[in-house]
Amino acid sequence: MAQRVWVAGVGMTPFGIHRDKTNYDLARWAVSDALADAGPGAGAQVIDVAFFASTTNGILHDQGMISGEIALREIGIQRVPIHNVENACATGASALNMAATFIRAGDADVALAVGTEKMHIDDSPRTMALFDSGYDKSNPQLLDETLRQLGGEVENADVGTRSIFMDIYAAMARQHMRLYGTTAAQIAAVASKNHLHAVDNERAHYRKPMSVEDVLAARRLSHPLTVPMCAPVTDGAAAVVLCSAEGLRRLRSERPVEVLASVVGTGTDRDITRFDGHISQLVSAEAYERAGVSPSEIDVAEVHDATAFAEVLQTEMLGLVPPGEGGVAAERGDTTLGGRIPVNPSGGLESKGHPIGATGLAQVFELTEQLRGESGARQVDGARLALAENGGGFHRGEEAVTSIVILGR
Repeated sequence: MAQRVWVAGVGMTPFGIHRDKTNYDLARWAVSDALADAGPGAGAQVIDVAFFASTTNGILHDQGMISGEIALREIGIQRVPIHNVENACATGASALNMAATFIRAGDADVALAVGTEKMHIDDSPRTMALFDSGYDKSNPQLLDETLRQLGGEVENADVGTRSIFMDIYAAMARQHMRLYGTTAAQIAAVASKNHLHAVDNERAHYRKPMSVEDVLAARRLSHPLTVPMCAPVTDGAAAVVLCSAEGLRRLRSERPVEVLASVVGTGTDRDITRFDGHISQLVSAEAYERAGVSPSEIDVAEVHDATAFAEVLQTEMLGLVPPGEGGVAAERGDTTLGGRIPVNPSGGLESKGHPIGATGLAQVFELTEQLRGESGARQVDGARLALAENGGGFHRGEEAVTSIVILGR
């Protein structure tokens, strides 16, 4: 019989620029906080298996192997299996999925998932080049053809260094605008909402409110995106301690949140000129079925808004709003704190920040605090069911991989 899976403890560093910290320092910080949060019985000695998530350690820090073993030995996690995980921007959520699978199968009672990135290395071109690994570099013409198919001729403002993913999201946004009449102002409403949410998040990279007009007037990147619509390059780490019922007893955990579903899936061949059959639709449908809930029952969501347009799209693909109405819902205030379905109360990737391998675990950090009623000014009243969507990479018209996690209290 499959074991139930619980979140016993969560930890997260402040997201931002940590020039005085190494990638390992950040990981250890988050893990120490997660263990402290897990209960009076928690400590390095209770971990049965660990999953270490990072995308940059090899490319930016020249440590292409055994990163987890190096990072975790120093805080006493020894002898147990440690697995190193990479799955683009869904790396952290993939680590969580593997940890949950170990618990559910009965192969561990306490499992650790930790994600960490140190992306500020005083070499911006090298950091930006990291994102090129998120698409098929063996066939760069395929990316150009796909972007033209999605969004027409690529319109760039040619105003400085940026991730290729800003051009990818811009092409998808133009496709959505063509199909549904979505406007730049509606996309800006998402960014404005998330910047406002982040004001009350002490761990967020940016904590400055911005109006829709401010967002639209900011420096353009790739039409229709401006800088405040896009996630910044961020350092940070997040960690989650998962456990079985026996693990809860060992940890003496008093504030557990249940993992009702954790599903990871990859893209499929489909007509990319439409959004029907998008990977997030398929994976979220499976997650809802496993959790035994419907989209209308979700109280709060954290979605992968590497750009504000991504939130527009994902709210539709997850069934939180009808197809084509993501922009309208944001403009109307439905996804704002106090609205019908609050989305990204943390500030999302646009404001909280996006340290790639930590992002999916940071979403679980936020939602665990929401379900515990511990989010302060960002608290969603009466939150009982929460959903996290974390996507990674880009392949043939959509994310290469998507994770959906549904949590319940």
